[in-house]
Amino acid sequence: MATSKAATFYSLAVLLALLLTISLTEGRLSKSRSYCSLVVRKTSSPSCKTVYGVKSGDTCFAVAQVFHLTAFEFSAINPNLDCDKLFVGQWLCITGDA
Repeated sequence: MATSKAATFYSLAVLLALLLTISLTEGRLSKSRSYCSLVVRKTSSPSCKTVYGVKSGDTCFAVAQVFHLTAFEFSAINPNLDCDKLFVGQWLCITGDA
């Protein structure tokens, strides 16, 4: 009877030591590994080579057509431009790198 109690105690102690070792190892691994990587890309800002001064009645579409620009090209070289709020004398980029 005493040997079976000792064997049970020993088995429980080994099991507890094993669980403790696994728990500590997993804790170290999860802190040292990064599961998510963040890639930060430097965005280039467009450079304008030629500008056009808005005249009365101009629209973004009309200016883009006159200078043979697609809507995408026009938007790329004029970021943050609100075409609904053009004003006379405003400078628009008509050639450049996006």
